[in-house]
Amino acid sequence: MIKSVICDILGIERPIFQGGMAWIADAKLAAAVSNAGGLGLISSINFGTEAVRAEIKKARELTDKPFGVNIMLAAPNAAEIADMVVEEGVKILTTGAGSPAPYVEKWKAAGIKFIPVIASVAYAIKMEELGATAVVAEGAESGGHIGDNHTMALVPQVVDAVKIPVLAAGGIFDGRGAAAAFMLGACGVQCGTRFLLADECHIHEVYKERLIAASDVSTIVTGKSLGDAVRSLKTPFSKKFFKMEYDPSIPKEEVLEFGRGSMRKAVFDGDLSGGSFLAGEVAGMCKKKESAKEIVDDIMDGAERLLKGASNLIA
Repeated sequence: MIKSVICDILGIERPIFQGGMAWIADAKLAAAVSNAGGLGLISSINFGTEAVRAEIKKARELTDKPFGVNIMLAAPNAAEIADMVVEEGVKILTTGAGSPAPYVEKWKAAGIKFIPVIASVAYAIKMEELGATAVVAEGAESGGHIGDNHTMALVPQVVDAVKIPVLAAGGIFDGRGAAAAFMLGACGVQCGTRFLLADECHIHEVYKERLIAASDVSTIVTGKSLGDAVRSLKTPFSKKFFKMEYDPSIPKEEVLEFGRGSMRKAVFDGDLSGGSFLAGEVAGMCKKKESAKEIVDDIMDGAERLLKGASNLIA
């Protein structure tokens, strides 16, 4: 079994995180991933602070293994969430979309390990200086909010730049992607898109059907001209959003208003005309629904087989 330093630091069995996907990553999914040996994460973008608190309590009923909370720092209630996780005794956080600097001291005092998701070397260095436990280097292949750098180039540069552990994210679907990440110097991986097809994932059936039907060219990046690039499946909504954002006759405010609430519409309603179905470039590899345990086992066991067999490539 593959075990790395991140397993020892967090008390998990397998070096794989489930992405803290907004409106998607709830107690049921997080607990299932944690019970499978990985690190399950609960999104902080789930109907407000008290709703997230309830998910934390529910997760504790479903698993006795470590799990964490993902905090979207750009969210209006980020400061409330930052305090609430301390109150609830959460010990592992991942963060994104902003700097955790205002909250670091209170988290450290509470014994919380925080792991920022970063998209550049400079930000990884900054997070190490803040006292981050590790970082997740996420390439632009990912679904959701993305940066400009891609996983294959980003991960080794981050590994070389910091002394704290680095996990890789973006374009990792199975054992092949995980094995490649380990060879790039990562100590673990974070996966989002594949967990959308987990039996324990509550997204609308239309969402899952679109993922299974996806090909290698089924995603699109919107919002880049607005300073907020997001990768999602090509749908009537995302195609219209793309056209609107590059139409000089349409004010930015109108474009943003068109996109308001689109993630919820995809997750809960399966609304192709008004919903943003976030997914990474690996969507074309989605073929079937599985349990979270089957997903964790396939990725980790597959990586182990490949890494063990790598010596056969050398004459």
